[in-house]
Amino acid sequence: MTKISLKKQAEVFLPTQWGNFKMMAYARRIDDPLPHLAMVHENFDAALAPTLVRLHSECMTGDVFHSLRCDCGEQLNVAMQKAAQQGGVVIYLRQEGRGIGLINKLKAYQLQDKGLNTAEANLRLGFKADDRNYEDAAFILKDLGIQKLILLTNNPLKINALETEGLEIVAREPIIIEPTKENEFYLNTKRDLMGHLLDS
Repeated sequence: MTKISLKKQAEVFLPTQWGNFKMMAYARRIDDPLPHLAMVHENFDAALAPTLVRLHSECMTGDVFHSLRCDCGEQLNVAMQKAAQQGGVVIYLRQEGRGIGLINKLKAYQLQDKGLNTAEANLRLGFKADDRNYEDAAFILKDLGIQKLILLTNNPLKINALETEGLEIVAREPIIIEPTKENEFYLNTKRDLMGHLLDS
């Protein structure tokens, strides 16, 4: 069976609290209810390489409801602000809960409340500790004409994934959020077990 290619399905001007962006929806079907989104600042110019880029995986609890269990919402806010300042791009990937979906993420939270860390909880549910991939993100970046980028990330897996897809990471810019008592255990797990670069 032939794999259906990812395609830009819609584009709209979107003023935000950080500045003016173009929001682009990418999906394999025009009726896909959960497309990936590219937030492209109005000052973005692919010819002015490298481009500041953030790959942000959906986190409804953090991004929308401002959960204190993680730092995702705060990371998204910082990324949007930096993209506005530097004419950059934020790719919003629909892979909730490191790719396991919202329902399973809430089940993982239940296990975390019993003492498991975020990686152990995903494994207990039968998933990988991190089940995300970044092939679609690489496609979107190439579709935007981006070949060289400054990647706003703490996750070395994102660097490796994009380089594997032929993109050039000129530099990594950390996105460090001050820990709180609610998310300190979570952040320590990301650093100690998942290799996130949180001390940079």
